[in-house]
Amino acid sequence: MPVHDSLNIEKRFILSFIVTALILAGEVAGGIFTGSLALLSDAAHVLMDILALVLSYAALRLASFPPDDRHTFGFHRLEVLAALVNGISLGGIAVGIFIEAWRRWQTPAPIKNLEMLVIAAIGLALNLVVVFILRGGMHAHHGQQHDAQHQAEDLNVKSAFLHVLGDAAASVGVILAALIMMQTGWIWIDPLMSVLIGLLILVSAWRVLRSSLHILVEGVPEGITLPQVAEAITSTPGVANIHDLHVWNICSLNVALAVHVVLECDSLKNRVGVMHELKARLSSMGIEHTTIQFELEHCNQPECASEHAS
Repeated sequence: MPVHDSLNIEKRFILSFIVTALILAGEVAGGIFTGSLALLSDAAHVLMDILALVLSYAALRLASFPPDDRHTFGFHRLEVLAALVNGISLGGIAVGIFIEAWRRWQTPAPIKNLEMLVIAAIGLALNLVVVFILRGGMHAHHGQQHDAQHQAEDLNVKSAFLHVLGDAAASVGVILAALIMMQTGWIWIDPLMSVLIGLLILVSAWRVLRSSLHILVEGVPEGITLPQVAEAITSTPGVANIHDLHVWNICSLNVALAVHVVLECDSLKNRVGVMHELKARLSSMGIEHTTIQFELEHCNQPECASEHAS
């Protein structure tokens, strides 16, 4: 894909990171100043957005690093390890929010509602700016034919976009909490809203942990099933049977496959065509890194006995 397209997406990630970091700094300072746990909880949610942006950006950068003699698959797994650490950290943050919310519930503290409202509104506005930036990245290549790297970039942008959109929703919750407290004086709304945001963080952390652990134990990639892959291979003309089928993620966007394919005897001379068809079918399913070993079906023709392809 054109270099300037890739650079454009990287610039959008960097700009989004800068704006989101400003939101984080403002909400941490604002939460301490106003005494609002909900605002601090939203800041923790913003931290999750920053981690998502960093992971997405790192995935793009790591994908460009070539494999070497000691890392034959490249450095894609670093993205997964970072996601695992981030998921654990976010789970810890959520638990900390719940503990503090319980303490605030038992011993309410005064909150500067107006300042809380203003800071949350500014945070929401900046979140919408980031949404606009990332949304532009999602549609930057509209109408063009996507290659595998291009699709990976689009998925990274979409993932980061959804994280930031979720934080915008959390900011709306903080604004609503501030408005309710200004009208009613119910300061228990603040720890209640922080618990809701903490649950949102916990759910997101679990998703990150589940996905990263699934990749590390080399589970079948999400959205793909072994029967589906087996059907695509065995239904290819010239294929008699398969065995030793393995499908796994190298990283979140890089799927690998290894399989032994038993060819029908009359397909021996067309094994190059069979290989081309197999790779095309697997590519349409998002499986680009394939290792296919050809074997021959037992037959009575002498020339078949010693032939094989890989």
